[in-house]
This record gives sequence, structure tokens and C-alpha cells, in this order.
Amino acid sequence: MKKKMNVVEKILSSHLVEGDAAKDSELGIRIDQTLTQDATGTMAYLQFESMGVKHVKNDLAVSYVDHNTVQIGFENADDHDFLASVAKKYGIIYSKAGNGICHQLHLERFGKPGTTLLGSDSHTPTGGGIGQIAIGAGGIDIAVAMAGGAFHIPTPKVRGIKLTGRLKKGVSAKDVILKVLEKFGTKGNVGWIFEYFGPGVATLDVPSRATITNMGAELGVTTSVFPSDKVTKQFLAAQGRAKDFKEITADKGAKYDDVFTVDLSKLEPLAAAPHSPGNIVTVKSMRGTRVNQIMIGSCTNSSYRDIRTVAQILKGKHVAEDVEVGIACGSRQVVNMLAKDGSLATLISAGCRILENACGFCIGAHMSPSTNAVSLRTNNRNFEGRSGTKSAKVYLVSPETAAASALTGEFTACTGTPAVPAPKKFPIDDEMFLYRKTAGKGVKGTKIVRGPNIAQVPKGTALAADLKGVAAIKVGDKITTDHIMPAGARLKFRSNVPEYAKYVFEPCDKSFHDNCMANREKNLANVIVAGESYGQGSSREHAALCPMYLGVKAVVAKSIERIHRANLINFGIIPFTFADAKDYDKIKAGDKIEIKGLKAAIEGDGTAVLKTAKGSFTVKTSLSDREKRLILCGGLLASL
Repeated sequence: MKKKMNVVEKILSSHLVEGDAAKDSELGIRIDQTLTQDATGTMAYLQFESMGVKHVKNDLAVSYVDHNTVQIGFENADDHDFLASVAKKYGIIYSKAGNGICHQLHLERFGKPGTTLLGSDSHTPTGGGIGQIAIGAGGIDIAVAMAGGAFHIPTPKVRGIKLTGRLKKGVSAKDVILKVLEKFGTKGNVGWIFEYFGPGVATLDVPSRATITNMGAELGVTTSVFPSDKVTKQFLAAQGRAKDFKEITADKGAKYDDVFTVDLSKLEPLAAAPHSPGNIVTVKSMRGTRVNQIMIGSCTNSSYRDIRTVAQILKGKHVAEDVEVGIACGSRQVVNMLAKDGSLATLISAGCRILENACGFCIGAHMSPSTNAVSLRTNNRNFEGRSGTKSAKVYLVSPETAAASALTGEFTACTGTPAVPAPKKFPIDDEMFLYRKTAGKGVKGTKIVRGPNIAQVPKGTALAADLKGVAAIKVGDKITTDHIMPAGARLKFRSNVPEYAKYVFEPCDKSFHDNCMANREKNLANVIVAGESYGQGSSREHAALCPMYLGVKAVVAKSIERIHRANLINFGIIPFTFADAKDYDKIKAGDKIEIKGLKAAIEGDGTAVLKTAKGSFTVKTSLSDREKRLILCGGLLASL
């Protein structure tokens, strides 16, 4: 009898190239599509170049420019020239700055139900909104996928999120994912995929589904996915892509490892309070709290549906005089539609600032709040200092709540607005997608443009038999990749590892770089000691690559998040965890550390004895044979 399969099982089984989901702890899957954005793409393509492949080998590769679009200094513009020339040479579609945010654009123009997408951005799971297994990863994993290699994930457990009922007016998809975050939090979900099913699914349009899967990244899951159904079909047809539709729904009787039910009709407006997407409060409980700034957009909530809803709430009104409001649409398509239906004029008349179609405020690249300000934002992360202002209090809310609050100047729940119907036809303008005709083939003889900020990619060194080192830093729980490798003003150095490495752990310890370099000169390995959920947030591989450059050989933490763990291994850094979490208290920054028989431990079961002046205790890591090989030789690039 044929097994009843859920959506995750159907897609993964059709893409399996290594492993057996019933037997193995790690699976290798074929990747159909890849995407990069400019902040991660420069390094991904430098790594791809080093592999000596003549052109991309996966079905579709797209290079988006949406992060470093503010031209302060030559670095960003030089990176764009490099990315464009690489795209032309190797057969990659290039999306110019101003075209829009990668996830919104990919959903509109390229995503296909039933396929796999790997992106060098943690919010790549946005593609799950149309029934695609879309996963965020480090740039080097994308380089391997473009070269035709498999991507490896832990054999997942699948949690079914059953949706029932229908959302009330003033409540939207952002409130759905905030409810899920309230239940499951931002840690403890490594190795899970969340699949949405149930009668409530049919009530959500594709932009709403994409909002939910996008912010599923904050859960720490591998990805999230919706079925591909009549709603998906209508969306793709309206985008002129009816041929890309494929129905994929869970079989009747399909099983899940766990099920959580959300009654959409019982949800109320929610917010994620500082400084975590998992710190959920009701908007009602925040009533009376003054608001200084409101930012609407990002890859989470920048669709036509979202911005049109905001315009309807603000129509004929004006934002409060002491509130700054910025609007960043997700794509030129969205801007074009808003211009044609009058919504753009409405937003301008209401006193909103119209920002570029880019990530901008979400990553702290501009629009930082004032000192101690309260900022309501529709993006996905509110980590301390991510906005560019460490003292600011950032709350994550829905577009409906953001718009209602803009009018009053304080936390305000939306009482309802007319629903925005799914467009029957979207205006199509792909002129800012370059090299479409040579996609997959490339143009021979193309010269790669390299500005002075484009540096060589450093490689790791083979693992020594023993480790003698220093606890270069000790950090607490929920340390994000923003803590490890700050974005904002530092983002422009991503193509220059020696320069970017100067800012590792800048928000935590500004002396980290100098201390590591001094230890390295003494032939001492650097070790990072951390608490729970180390490496939350962005997929930025520089949070592993730059520490590797500084001589970091191991992380010892209470727990490590999925993408960051994979990045550590890719760059030859051992992801150890404490066998007993209480041992975390036995190490302080600056302690000498010794692990005898380190190489033998990695070749074995991953258990080692870590010795300090205060005594010895056990650390461990569970590695697949593939991961062991990478650690032993010093990382993925060193293994090629």
C-alpha cells in the first residue's frame, strides 16, 4: 500500500539524492533554484569562482541587489559591478538595485511549487508560500548547489500547523506567525519543518502565506511550507506564470510528527516586543504606549496586499505629527500597481516617506530610530541594536496595526478595513532582470570586474591533533549573527574578510579582533563560549568565516542554531555543546583551554574532554561522515 505523504515528504522524496529519511540522520537533496542577495552574494560567487566551474548547473540562479543599495563610498557600487559581471559570465540572472527585495521578487517571478530553492538569506523560506521547499543557507552552500552539488539537511521532523476558521478584520497573517512564535519560541526547533494545512489555509492568499513562511525563519526551523492549491494557481496565473503551477497537497491520512492547531477566528492583533521575535504581547496590552517611528515593508510585509491595506487605512487622513512613517515596497511591480490605483498618492498625502524597494531599515542600513525611540516595524527581527540604534525599542507588528498606530501616535489595534482582493492580473515588467537570455549558459569572454574592496577568500587549515587555546570571548543566551557580525554601516565590507573581521563581536567586545590576532600570533587557538541558541537570525556565513580568519577553531555552547552550525562546519570550526549545561559557568573569558586528542575525537563519536585551570568537563558534537571530513580538512573550500 502506497504511503500517505504530507507536502514536505512529497517534495523531499522527489529531490533525494543522498540518504534515506527512514534510516539516516542527514539527507542530501537536489537544488533546483538558487538565489543570492548582494550582501551575501559577493562571497558566494567568489567561492563559486574558486570551484572552477564554467557555468551554473542548477535550473535557475538569480543574483539580487537589495541590501547594500545606499551608495556611501565606493564599496557597494563596486560590489554591484562585480556581481553583474559574474552573473553575465556564469549564466546567472541579475536583478539590478531598485528592482526590489529578493524574496518578494522571487515569489512573483520565479518560484515554482514542488521545487527546491536554496538562498543565501535566512528568509528564503518565503517561497514556502507557494508550495516550494525553500531553505536559507550560507553562501558557500549556494555556490555548491550552483555547481550541481547536493545540499544537506538533518532528516526533518514535520510539525503540522492546522489552520481553522477565518481571520477577523484588523487581524492578518503577521498575527498568525506571531501566534506560532508565542507557542514555539525562537529556540528548540532545530531539525523541524512546519507545514500548514487545514480548512483555514484556503482563506489565506499567497502574500499572506508568504508572510507566515518568511517569518518562520525566526522559529529556527529548517523551513515552512504551504500546499500548492487553487489559491496558488490563481496567483501564478495572475503573474503570467500559469505553466509553473503544480498542485501539491498532503494526502488524506498523511501523518505529522506533531500537530498544533490555530483557530484564525480567535486571533487578535499581536506584537513582538523588544528584543526578540518570540517575545509576544497583545496590541491591546500596549494601549497608551507612545510611538515615535513606524516602518512598513521588508520581505515579510511589502506585497501589494500589505501596502494597499495601509493606504486604505490612511486614506483621507494624516499620520500623527510626532510620528515618522516610512514605506518600502517589495518590488517595482508593487510600486507600479500602487501608482496606478492611487494608493501611492494616498500614502504621500498622509505624510509617509516613500523609501527605496530594498531591505533598508530592516537591516539597519538607514532610517535608524532616535535615541530611546519606540519603533513599530512590519519586518521580521527586532534584535537589540539591529535597527542601528541600540537604545531603541523595536516592536514587530502587522501592516494593519502599523497603519492604525500611525494615525494615533500610540499602539492602536486596527478595527477593520476592506479586504484587498487578489489581483486577476499583475503588471509584468522584467526589464531590470538582466542576462535572462544567457541564463544557465553565460557569456564567454566576460571579464570579472574587481574593485579594491573585493578580496580573496581565506581557507581554513587542517585540524590539529590537539587543541591549545584561549576562551577569546564568553557570551550569553540568544546571541544572534548580528551580534557576531554587525550589519548596518559594516555591511559594505562583506567582500573583504580581513577588513570585515575587525568588527567581529563589535556589539559585545570591541577588543575581540585584537585579542584573537594576538592569540593567533602565539599559536593559540581561539574558542568562543556561548549559552543557549547561539547563532540565531541571519544566514550570514561571515559569522563563521570571519572568526575562522581570526583563528577560531571551536565554539562551545549550550545549543547552536541550524544555519549557523552548518556555517561553522563549512569553515572548519567545531560546533561543540556542553554535555552538562552547568559547565558553562566553569569557564570565563581569557581562560586557557586544552583538548587533547581533538582530532581523534572528531574522527570518533565527537566526545572530547575540555580542560581548564578549574578542571575538566565533557563537550560533544554529533557529526555526519560528511561533516567530519569538512572539519578535519579545515572546511568546505579546503576540501575541494
